[in-house]
Amino acid sequence: MASMNQTPTGERVHIGFFGRRNAGKSSVVNAVTGQDLAVVSDVRGTTTDPVSKAMEILPLGPVVVIDTPGFDDEGALGELRIKRTRRILEKTDIAVLVVDASEGFKECDKELLGLFDERNMPYVIVFNKSDLIDSSAGAGVITGNDPDKDIKTTIIFASAKTGEGIEELKNRIAALKPEEKETVLISDKINAGDIVLLVVPIDKAAPKGRLILPQQQTIRDILDAGAAAVVVRDSELSEILEKLRFGEGPKLVITDSQVFDRVDSIVPEEIPLTSFSILMARKKGLLKEAVHGIAAIDKLKDGDKVLIAEGCTHHRQCGDIGRDKIPKWIESFSGKKLEYDMTSGGTFPSDLSDYALIVHCGGCMLNEREMNYRVRTASGQNIPITNYGTLIAHVNGILRRSLSLFPELQDD
Repeated sequence: MASMNQTPTGERVHIGFFGRRNAGKSSVVNAVTGQDLAVVSDVRGTTTDPVSKAMEILPLGPVVVIDTPGFDDEGALGELRIKRTRRILEKTDIAVLVVDASEGFKECDKELLGLFDERNMPYVIVFNKSDLIDSSAGAGVITGNDPDKDIKTTIIFASAKTGEGIEELKNRIAALKPEEKETVLISDKINAGDIVLLVVPIDKAAPKGRLILPQQQTIRDILDAGAAAVVVRDSELSEILEKLRFGEGPKLVITDSQVFDRVDSIVPEEIPLTSFSILMARKKGLLKEAVHGIAAIDKLKDGDKVLIAEGCTHHRQCGDIGRDKIPKWIESFSGKKLEYDMTSGGTFPSDLSDYALIVHCGGCMLNEREMNYRVRTASGQNIPITNYGTLIAHVNGILRRSLSLFPELQDD
């Protein structure tokens, strides 16, 4: 079960490399990572799409490195590439602006600095190709475009060709690493010695030989609290629950949302019940908005359009939760005939005006900045957003029970 030992993408620091065409972004990326991650060429615009790679970089640790197309690209395709680069900004934790030292700052570089400042994003500026100039007079400290913000950035002169300054650049990036926030799934709601029963259905949609990421992370969170995680299929839930009840019994039950109704009918009311999806939404900062947004399902009208958004890309088959099950649950509950769009991975529309509701997955593959961007985009356009677990609990009439561990959300 090797995946249990790997840091999920959503938990890694995302480092984006930005700049003009032919400034040497890809060369700097390769020099920093010590790998041929990006294609390098003297031809302007060689990088045509963002390239991402999860890896370990000392002294940073687990990161996602993102090489982006030139921000000064031209033509219709160039505009599309610039748009994609802007989207990368919404998931970037640390930005690296690569400037061609032989040409100096251009308007395009200043625009990028403005975008960094708008997002309160830490960044470092590297003047690449320093082997072509005398850099002794140029190094210094600058402040971001907004004088009210205390984001100070050291300008580093480096050469991807000779290796000069690359180690200094890596150390500077490491110094900008955001402080880790203590976000948990469930460990703050349980005590050492508690028994937590996890219900994991195993069907044709379940990945062979492994558990999905929210299940893995929940198990680890329970173990970190000193509690015991008992994992069972829904088909054996009644039998295992009966055996556990001879003793102290489980402190709570966490289930896959897809079998919420079945598990609810088996687990006694006095035992708290929630789902992996609800816990993941809590960890990612989506749950409060999801609970507030669920009211929109009662206001849907025939012909309304619903966006179903997933943060991962996986092989979809018959019975897929996002493509098949969620639409059926919504229409069965609302009694309305609706239209659906679906996005996955890093794709998320900037214009949401066509939608009456957004239903998002738990977001286990998205980092905090990306999830916050999606929530802000929805709320900024007054489009209600909820998530899989919240919706499934609501349509089964058990949302209040599934939120019993979080009394602060009961009145939303």
